[in-house]
Amino acid sequence: MPHFVMDCSQSVLTSHKESFIIEQVHFVAYATGLFEEGDIKVRMNPFKNFIVGNKSDDFIHVFAHIMQGRTTEQKAFLSKEIVTKLATMFPDIKNIAMNISDFEKATYCNKAML
Repeated sequence: MPHFVMDCSQSVLTSHKESFIIEQVHFVAYATGLFEEGDIKVRMNPFKNFIVGNKSDDFIHVFAHIMQGRTTEQKAFLSKEIVTKLATMFPDIKNIAMNISDFEKATYCNKAML
């Protein structure tokens, strides 16, 4: 159920393979104990052209979309764990961030629910 979508500068992929980065975010999300492993979905969007502030500084931003029901403390823990892992993997990148959006169970629909 949780979706982790990483936007990043394309040059991030010179340090680590895309598949490795995705696996690490998946592992950290699972290790928090907030999600079943089979429910976690992670993907990346590397960008060739971008501006951070007024520069072309490298960046990673994780957008998490999770089902409502987690506490603020749980969501803060999840964000901190993932940003900490990415900061360890990419010590030279200054712009690493994450935000979490809840979606309502009442309005969520997928094919299996039809």
